[in-house]
Amino acid sequence: MTRPSTPPVAILLAGGLGTRFDAAGRRNKLLAPLPGDPLNRPVALASAHALLAALPRVIAVVRPDSAELENVLLQAGCEVVMSHATKRGMGATLSAGINAAVDEDPPPGLEHLDGWLVALADMPYIHPNTLRAVANGLTSPEAIVAPSYQGQRGHPVAFGAAYTSRLAALDGDIGARDLLISEHITIVDVDDAGIVRDIDTPDDLR
Repeated sequence: MTRPSTPPVAILLAGGLGTRFDAAGRRNKLLAPLPGDPLNRPVALASAHALLAALPRVIAVVRPDSAELENVLLQAGCEVVMSHATKRGMGATLSAGINAAVDEDPPPGLEHLDGWLVALADMPYIHPNTLRAVANGLTSPEAIVAPSYQGQRGHPVAFGAAYTSRLAALDGDIGARDLLISEHITIVDVDDAGIVRDIDTPDDLR
């Protein structure tokens, strides 16, 4: 009997320094209140809630000095990985999240995993339906799926299980850019401007 596949695991990248938001590093943009949010949630919490509404498992990767952010994400329901790899950039941060899942003994359901959905914690406006649409686009282990809004490709990006080892080997700040250049990408058109809207500077919160 064939076992059903397991939905993709979401990797929430929350380890950046956010120097464009605060060059001195005193304010973490991911903990800034999201304007207009009825629950007054911080940026990262809104991003995490959207992922958790769409997928059963979310692994957030944060810097080791981010105890407050870790607590916020744990209370939301994320698994949190605190990793020094975040200092090396987005690729190393993503690798830390993938390896945290793969290194479990035994890894529950990973042999039947649909893949990975890679999301950025500073993109809090993405709708859960968009996340589901991207995840549902993983129709084969070799698939890569990205959303598009009015012709502009955005985030998050989903990778089929065939890319697990390559994602786990990433390092530095390149992220999965090479895969997105060299491999075929399935585009899912969505009516969601949140896929191209991130929080880089304080003005983005006004």
